[in-house]
Amino acid sequence: MAALRYEMQGTVTAQAQAMTAQIGQFTQAATQQLGQVRQELQSGVASSGKLALDAQRDVAARLDASTNTLREIARQLGEVQQAGRELSTASLALQTILSGTKTRGTLGEVALERLLEDALPKAAYEPQFRFATGNVVDAVIKTGDRLLCIDSKFPLDAYRRLVDGGNDARKEFAQAVRKHADSIAEKYILPSEMTHDIALMFIPSEGVYYELLMTEDAKYGRLEDYCRSKRVLPMSPNTCYAYLCAIATSLRGMRVEENARKLMANLGGLEKQLDAFAEVYQRLGTHLRNAGQSYEQADEKLQRARGSLEQMAQGALPEAATPALEAEHTK
Repeated sequence: MAALRYEMQGTVTAQAQAMTAQIGQFTQAATQQLGQVRQELQSGVASSGKLALDAQRDVAARLDASTNTLREIARQLGEVQQAGRELSTASLALQTILSGTKTRGTLGEVALERLLEDALPKAAYEPQFRFATGNVVDAVIKTGDRLLCIDSKFPLDAYRRLVDGGNDARKEFAQAVRKHADSIAEKYILPSEMTHDIALMFIPSEGVYYELLMTEDAKYGRLEDYCRSKRVLPMSPNTCYAYLCAIATSLRGMRVEENARKLMANLGGLEKQLDAFAEVYQRLGTHLRNAGQSYEQADEKLQRARGSLEQMAQGALPEAATPALEAEHTK
């Protein structure tokens, strides 16, 4: 029993020592692992804090940018609203201006004059030309010794009713345009005052001109054909500029032709001068030929006289020379 007790105590002691060593090893390993985990946690927390700080800074920067963008949008909206108010005011003013016949006529005259300034030289046209009848046309174009009349017409009221009322108001629009065409044909096609047998009706609105081209009725046919039958050519700002460019080309051709006529006249005068010079030159040649012949004859006589003098100087007068000297003395 004592030996058994001693052996059991030894075994227990050995096991306790082994377990103590294992526990120590486990504790050391756990302590090391806990330290590593603590370091990793600290590193993760530090990294997370940095990431959070970067994210916070990024969000703050984005918020500032968004705030600035919203402020810019608000400013631009304010400018758009102001521009809208100004446009509304300008539209109201334009509507007020166009509501009067006189102001509409002035607007058409100004637009026509600007087109004339852009397309033609100043000397080729004259605005507000007055005829002997007392009628004043908006502009005339001087094509040689004749005048091409241009008058501005703006049937805006009839056009507005056409736009608002549809085709029901087209008849009134056609009547207004025909009235303008008749007035132009009566007042500004005046052959007695050196005008062309056609005139131009300037319509300072592409929309009104388009409706003119599209309008026709059963009685008068197409509105454009009616105007042409009155020898009045309607034109919009675009077609007017094309007409004026063609007229400018024609005027340049007329100037070239006029310069050619002047050149031919100058050449005719030069030809006459050359003929007169040729006549004087021929007379001069005749005189020079006569002078040359007289010189030759005088030279021959001088030579004979010189020979006679030489013989006389020698002391003997030749018998053949005596009759010659007597003849010379007689002459």
